[in-house]
Amino acid sequence: FHCNPRRRYPGSDQFFSWERFMAVKIFIKRRVTGKESIELSLLLQKLRGLTLNQSGYISGETLRRIDRNDEWMVISTWRSVEDWNKWVNNDRRRVVQAEIDALLGTETEYAIYE
Repeated sequence: FHCNPRRRYPGSDQFFSWERFMAVKIFIKRRVTGKESIELSLLLQKLRGLTLNQSGYISGETLRRIDRNDEWMVISTWRSVEDWNKWVNNDRRRVVQAEIDALLGTETEYAIYE
């Protein structure tokens, strides 16, 4: 499948670029012990609530690895890397993220894909 990277807006002489509309997915991996699971779940719900009001946020899901109950993965979809970066630097998010990292005793791992 080949996609022309520059196309005209219908009924217009203006062009748009497909890159401008490429969503990004952020894979966020955390390891947690059984006793921390409930508190982590509450903190992730708090983050999700804050995320819903952010420009560029599309969706998110939280998964627990079947063969390793200590591993959690959040997959967060954003309109652009710029939108994600604005969220990462949001002061309210940083406070909750610091609570998560303190709870787990390690920094959260992030990977960005398009």
